[in-house]
Amino acid sequence: MDCYTANWNPLGESAFYRKYELYSMDWDLKEELRDYLVAAAPYGGPIALLRNPWQKEKAASIRPVLEIYSASGMSLASLLWKSGPVVSLGWSAEEELLCVQEDGVVLVYGLHGDFRRHFSMGNEVLQNRVLDARIFHTEFGSGVAILTGAHRFTLSANVGDLKLRRMPEVPGLQSAPSCWTILCQDRVAHILLAVGPDLYLLDHAACSAVTPPGLAPGVSSFLQMAVSFTYRHLALFTDTGCIWMGTASLKEKLCEFNCNIRAPPKQMVWCSRPRSKERAVVVAWERRLMVVGDAPESIQFVLDEDSYLVPELDGVRIFSRSTHEFLHEVPVASEEIFKIASMAPGALLLEAQKEYEKESQKADEYLREIQELGQLTQAVQQCIEAAGHEHRPDMQKSLLRAASFGKCFLDRFPPDSFVRMCQDLRVLNAIRDYHIGIPLTYSQYKQLTIQVLLDRLVLRRLYPLAIQICEYLRLPEVQGVSRILAHWACYKVQQKDVSDEDVARAINQKLGDTPGVSYSDIAARAYGCGRTELAIKLLEYEPRSGEQVPLLLKMKRSKLALSKAIESGDTDLVFTVLLHLKNELNRGDFFMTLRNQPMALSLYRQFCKHQELETLKDLYNQDDNHQELGSFHIRASYAEERIEGRVAALQTAADAFYKAKNEFAAKATEDQMRLLRLQRRLEDELGRQFLDLSLHDTVTTLILDGHNKRAEQLARDFRIPDKRLWWLKLTALADLEDWEELEKFSKSKKSPIGYLPFVEICMKQHNKYEAKKYASRVGPEQKVKALLLVGDVAQAADVAIERRNEAELSLVLSHCTGATDGATADKIQRARAQAQKK
Repeated sequence: MDCYTANWNPLGESAFYRKYELYSMDWDLKEELRDYLVAAAPYGGPIALLRNPWQKEKAASIRPVLEIYSASGMSLASLLWKSGPVVSLGWSAEEELLCVQEDGVVLVYGLHGDFRRHFSMGNEVLQNRVLDARIFHTEFGSGVAILTGAHRFTLSANVGDLKLRRMPEVPGLQSAPSCWTILCQDRVAHILLAVGPDLYLLDHAACSAVTPPGLAPGVSSFLQMAVSFTYRHLALFTDTGCIWMGTASLKEKLCEFNCNIRAPPKQMVWCSRPRSKERAVVVAWERRLMVVGDAPESIQFVLDEDSYLVPELDGVRIFSRSTHEFLHEVPVASEEIFKIASMAPGALLLEAQKEYEKESQKADEYLREIQELGQLTQAVQQCIEAAGHEHRPDMQKSLLRAASFGKCFLDRFPPDSFVRMCQDLRVLNAIRDYHIGIPLTYSQYKQLTIQVLLDRLVLRRLYPLAIQICEYLRLPEVQGVSRILAHWACYKVQQKDVSDEDVARAINQKLGDTPGVSYSDIAARAYGCGRTELAIKLLEYEPRSGEQVPLLLKMKRSKLALSKAIESGDTDLVFTVLLHLKNELNRGDFFMTLRNQPMALSLYRQFCKHQELETLKDLYNQDDNHQELGSFHIRASYAEERIEGRVAALQTAADAFYKAKNEFAAKATEDQMRLLRLQRRLEDELGRQFLDLSLHDTVTTLILDGHNKRAEQLARDFRIPDKRLWWLKLTALADLEDWEELEKFSKSKKSPIGYLPFVEICMKQHNKYEAKKYASRVGPEQKVKALLLVGDVAQAADVAIERRNEAELSLVLSHCTGATDGATADKIQRARAQAQKK
């Protein structure tokens, strides 16, 4: 245990800090880090180095090389810098490298040196040049803050959604501030800067002077300032060698430490872990590293080489040309277990397990001591938690073995935390490997989440490892393996040295029908890389036509898109392609394309019927489809308000029907024109509305108005059959209740429809008296029905018995409902019995 705690350094009485090596750096740097612009991403992220020749006049003609390394020093990318002078480098939250140039242009590169995009910080920055810049991270994304040569600040809180803010002017500022930083308060980014002994806080509206509470007197300048990883705390280094630490709101002082060094430090960063009450700041000079906090003493380390500090969520990464180390506060669980002479339950359980392996009886003694205190559950939890904070696998195993040993003596200890910790440590050990180079701690891993970690592995093109992690953690395919395979396929299409056929086949063999993988997204990436034919081949594997068609249209393969849309059977999709083709092709080519696709032509006709009638007429004319052209003019005639226009349209329709050799339609159209002319004449003569009535309604209206002769003449002119005319006249006279005229009409000649309709019409009008007149004239086949209609059941029975018709007898019986009809019913039954005897 003594050996294990040899690198623990106390800071006061309540906290220990330790520094251990992460990697021996693989890079072979020719110069010191001070000669480079350096940027390192948090959460074990990559390191970018750019040789800075613009600071040296002799080397101004030499083009520098931008190099990107993993945290273990393995090269990820190297490219010759061909753009303008760079002032600052920084990494975004998505691990994109932001290079801020002197002219205010920010170039964005991927992890492998691939150029992504660029943006400008505005004309004012361009005119006044950039003196200094900061890349910072907030909950909204990654931002950029610029200090211009005019000593004004310009800020954008999110480079993904660029909105530039020109900060207010600092009164009396004639030179660059001695130091400045970004604060994030109330979800808004602010700038804190030092001008001599004064501090100013810039927000979007004003510049206000602020004073740190409890600051020691005699300060004439602030040399360095640092904000904690979570923007909650602020540290200020003064020219008196005093380090003030307090809240970022500058309303509360935490502590103050005098380091007795007045030389400005190269870097100053916070070093604290989540939920810790201890606050510490790490200050670095050329060959000295100092950790200070709320204690009279400090921790000091000697630096053998020029080093660079990277603040993390739970500590500080320190890398130089040869090593990469991690400095952090020892977690509570680890401190309680490994502290010298510790009697914590976790420490006793670890000792018990070690003695058990030695087959010593002391194991039982330690275990009994823990159980008697009722702390066995706490001991197991401490060992599990401490294992998570260990970097060395052998120590992880030792602690987990102790936890497993303690679990055996607990009845109801839930295994979830133990199993989850084993899984998390296997993942962490895999990504901490020298060849992967992502030295995440357990706290950082939990904050980052597994999904973001997988995204970062994909960015590094470590697809096999990412898939193994997904399978090991049994993540859903859509969130895990499928998503990673899709990223792999998008990377595969960028390999231009492989033929389109081979790439498409390889992707299909690897992906198959994997759920959650969209071939259209992969095809879109291929098209974006200029590989149109590969994109088309990949779209053949896409089962959803709704995903195929939009990309085909984007690639100017409209005819192929039309074929795919028709195959899908989705009419909305077909209409989308048709409208696109209409705008893309000239009229003749468009119609020719439709002629080769009957289904598309039919759907377009349906569209034109509701939206573009003139285009529909052109389609019929081009195809010499006279039948449909005639129907088109028929429909068009109803849109005409004037009778002359309607008749002209009908005449055009009749001519089209004759050309289509449809004489029936042509004659019917001519009859309609005759009817329209006649209706116009009737309107002029009789002074009432006749237009738009049908032939039958016209005849009925004339009868109702008493113009019987005109009605009969109209029937003769249009050859209305006698039966239909009698029905029309019968209905009209009954509606008028002109029974005298109806009787005259019935006697004018023999009725072609018989007299039963007269009985029915009269009964419908509730006129039983008139109905009986016509019942006597009904033929023998319908006599029974007529008599029943007028309510003469007895006479109907006599007729049915006389005719010996079983159906009529049954019909009469169904009407014998009252007591008065009892004799009639008996009479029918006797008639039936006699018929059966015979």
